[in-house]
Amino acid sequence: MVCLGNICRSPLAEGILKSKLPKNIFFIDSAGTGNYHIGEQPDNRSITIAKKKGIDLTDQRARQFVTSDFDTFDYIYAMDSSNFNNIINLARNTEDVAKVKLILDELNDSSIVDVPDPYFSGKQGFENVYQLLDNVCTVIANKLITN
Repeated sequence: MVCLGNICRSPLAEGILKSKLPKNIFFIDSAGTGNYHIGEQPDNRSITIAKKKGIDLTDQRARQFVTSDFDTFDYIYAMDSSNFNNIINLARNTEDVAKVKLILDELNDSSIVDVPDPYFSGKQGFENVYQLLDNVCTVIANKLITN
């Protein structure tokens, strides 16, 4: 799960997907394409909305996406087009590129392309992002479990 700073959207996506999959089978992580918040906890608003839904994000720390993530992960989900392009620019080959998807493409709903960045949108923005990510993570979890 990858967004810009790894403090709002991608930590939520990581926590939500972890809550839907067996921990002993799947390794889920998140990162940011930027280095702005390395080592920091997720934004308090992400922590709060996740906690209301029974998910604890407080053990997460922001990190920057690195080229070796292509070796570590089978699927790399970008929260928006800008971060998708940033990830693709780090790809070494077509195999790396094939692992990267826009997360909302899993919903098969062409009306929404990017998960909006809630950083400047207040509490309701985080609630909306949580609902969007919860929906798409359900789809992803179902696909992973059936494969």
